[in-house]
Amino acid sequence: MRRCDRVIEKDFLAERFESHRSHLRAVAYRMLGSLSEADDAVQEAWLKLSRADTDDVGNLGGWLTTVVGRVCLDMLRSRAARREESLEDRVRMPDPIISGVHGVDPEHQALLADSIGLALLVVLETLPPAERLAFVLHDLFAVPFEEIAPIVDRTPTAARQLASRARRRVQGATPTPEPDLTRQREVVDAFLAAARGGDLAALVAVLDPDVVVRSDAGALQPGRIVRGAIAVANGASTFARLAQFTLPALVNGGIGAVAVSDGRPISVAAFTISGGKVVALDILADPERLATLDLTVLGG
Repeated sequence: MRRCDRVIEKDFLAERFESHRSHLRAVAYRMLGSLSEADDAVQEAWLKLSRADTDDVGNLGGWLTTVVGRVCLDMLRSRAARREESLEDRVRMPDPIISGVHGVDPEHQALLADSIGLALLVVLETLPPAERLAFVLHDLFAVPFEEIAPIVDRTPTAARQLASRARRRVQGATPTPEPDLTRQREVVDAFLAAARGGDLAALVAVLDPDVVVRSDAGALQPGRIVRGAIAVANGASTFARLAQFTLPALVNGGIGAVAVSDGRPISVAAFTISGGKVVALDILADPERLATLDLTVLGG
């Protein structure tokens, strides 16, 4: 093949890849919970594609999805090998996707196309790598188990069992959120007003009895999990400090708040509202990760 023909062919392949990039990034974000690592995984998929013989590939999108899945699985396994604590004993907050209250930034539309809330991503962080892959690819992207099986070195039946185990854990830990943003906002505003005023009774009234608060303050401080309305309300002094300086935001498509001090974010809070109550509150307070956030999208 002449050099100019190779260049044309590679340019055509690059165009086809770009048409799948947003989908692949969405897959990788759900797998990894990290925007930068998701970009790395997508780039690795491009490198593998550029070196592969794809003449017999009939469904390039499907082929790339499984490639990204395999890359992400390797990254998750490497991440797990570096940790000594069990998955159940830690809180790792995924990267939040922050938008202004008037709508999600077009750049992030594909990432949040299926309303992937932060609470779901937090639960996915607790799953073993193979379970997470099986659930994400099958339940969120409808990849057949026959295509998932070789990625996890299992039979299709075993891959189905992985997804089933993951599904049970996800369904048990993530209540169906309130879809109406206006109603979400009402509940969050009531929570913040009660926190600002130190009104414990009002806080308890807006919290589900089994509410869970998860916080990730970074490597220097262990993550915390607080369960139950009374225990959460008793931590009102923490919320009171944060509530004084909050900007409303959409966090992964749901109503949330960004606490700001001296123009810098000090926390991002994602609320899960169900049945008119706060059922989950996920807080990122890691200074290193917060420093990378762009607050211009909030208009404040």
